[in-house]
Amino acid sequence: MREAATPTPPPPPLAEVLGVRRIRLAEVAAPRLTAEERRARDQLWATMVLANPTLFDGPAVACADTSWPRPGELHVSWSRVTYRHYALRRAPSATAPTASLSVSVLQTTDDGRLLVGRMSPTTATPGCWQVPGGAVEPPPDGERLDVAALRRNAVREMGEETGVTTTPGELELRAVSRGQYGNVNVLFLAPPLPEPALRERFTALAPPERELVELAFVRTPADLPGLPGPHADYLVPVLRHLARRQSGQRA
Repeated sequence: MREAATPTPPPPPLAEVLGVRRIRLAEVAAPRLTAEERRARDQLWATMVLANPTLFDGPAVACADTSWPRPGELHVSWSRVTYRHYALRRAPSATAPTASLSVSVLQTTDDGRLLVGRMSPTTATPGCWQVPGGAVEPPPDGERLDVAALRRNAVREMGEETGVTTTPGELELRAVSRGQYGNVNVLFLAPPLPEPALRERFTALAPPERELVELAFVRTPADLPGLPGPHADYLVPVLRHLARRQSGQRA
């Protein structure tokens, strides 16, 4: 008797990528957790740290709510949490919001290909292909979280992950993606650079400091199956978004 083939799980849903011209951010109180949710969060976090001791319960920004009062304008209510808060995503009975706020940099080459990197095995998304970026950190008390702060976060992430230095003023607010758990990822477009220059700066990073272990350059979603391993849920719609933009410039 032949053994039945194991069904292939469906691919994760793609993120939604939306053009944006303006973002307003307002701080709200941290999510209120029940005693059961706090216990589940802490137990799940302890299990995650045992599996990956490099995980760090540092400060993070969670999305409490988002709204689009008019086309191209996004309002984000955010709160201060630490990374262990996102362990609640693994608790089926949890009802507290667990959406995150992150920034990413769309770095293209001078011939229009997008830089993507493969995440280190020690990160929260091991082996995943994504554009440079990361979770937003809350500002110090008394300081605002605004688009200028998001740009500074993006510049820092770009330098740490690729060795490419840029300035906040060079980053164009391009789009946002909304993906799993309601995560919001603010996408900034950087000025194009030649591929050899990008590879040279990446190679100059000390290996122990790298969150990305490999670079690739992709033009269309058809290039993604050639990358070994999973890729971020926003990559396909981002590539389509960039293709539409480039087509508009050529028209």
